[in-house]
Amino acid sequence: MPETLLIITAAAILLVTMAFLVIRLGMLSSMVRDLLGQQARMMEDKHRDMLKDLHEGLANQGDRLSEALVKTSEQLRGTVEARLDHISGRVTERLDEGFKKTNETFTSVMTRLATIDEAQKKIDSLTTNMVSLQELLGDKRSRGAFGEVQLEALVRNILPVAAYTMQYTLSNGSRVDCVLRLPPPTGMVAVDSKFPLENFHRMFDRDVDEASRAAAQKQFKVDVKKHVDDIAGKYILPPETCDGAVMFVPAEAIFAEIHAYHSDVVDYAMQKQVWIVSPTTLMAVLNTARAVLKDMETREQVHIIKHELSRLGKDFVRFDERMKKLADHIRQANQDVEEVHISSRKISQRFARIDAVDVDVPELESKHALESGED
Repeated sequence: MPETLLIITAAAILLVTMAFLVIRLGMLSSMVRDLLGQQARMMEDKHRDMLKDLHEGLANQGDRLSEALVKTSEQLRGTVEARLDHISGRVTERLDEGFKKTNETFTSVMTRLATIDEAQKKIDSLTTNMVSLQELLGDKRSRGAFGEVQLEALVRNILPVAAYTMQYTLSNGSRVDCVLRLPPPTGMVAVDSKFPLENFHRMFDRDVDEASRAAAQKQFKVDVKKHVDDIAGKYILPPETCDGAVMFVPAEAIFAEIHAYHSDVVDYAMQKQVWIVSPTTLMAVLNTARAVLKDMETREQVHIIKHELSRLGKDFVRFDERMKKLADHIRQANQDVEEVHISSRKISQRFARIDAVDVDVPELESKHALESGED
């Protein structure tokens, strides 16, 4: 019983204490709410004041910025206008220079176009000439004349006039296109122009069949061998000519075809002592002939020089002998001059003593006799 009373008493005390705490907590909560409300009102007032100050500051700053922007924009506009004026002047100058260069370029282009037109006209003329040349070479006689003219031009440009003769008639009545007059033991070399062109063209004609091209190739070899036989039979006449002759082919393509694909024809010509040449190889042959002629002339000049040197040596021996005689005469004349000078000095001394009258006559005569004996 007493324990239960104690518990009840303790519980009542606890309840009273809790009620008191609740009341205090309510009072504290009310005080906190009041303080927070006051703090909030104070913060709101401060924020409002700060916003007001900030607004006024921003307004003042905006005014200053506006004034600065106005000044800056005016300065910038002035600077931009000045720069634009300067740039406009430069652009005008550049445009003037550009127009000038453009005019010069246009003039140059027009000049070059005129040159191109002239070149085109020349090309058209050259095409016409090429067609005429093909028509010319289509005729056998014309081809022969073309080869002869080309041969004469090559020979005339390289050899002296005395070293060749064009259209020379041999003792058998045959007329050769050219003969080269070389020193012994070579002697006179006959050069004849041949132009086997017809079958050469047929060999490479794409409009004909293979059999026709093969037949043209065989006929081409026959034509070349026939030319070789004609040259060997007509123009190799030892001892009037040398034991060989030259067959001149005016076309490099034909010469290359013969030597590249028809070695049997080349061997046949060599057996007949006929040398096949083209314009290029003929130039080499003619240059060799010119070197031989020059060497011969040099040797002849050497003989002349040796003969003249021998004569000059004999003349120099005679000159040396005569020079020695002249030296002897000069030495003798010098000796005579010395003796004459001694005599002249003695005579002068005598005249001086006579003028001084410092000797008697007998003594002078004896001295004179002695001196006469000495002389």
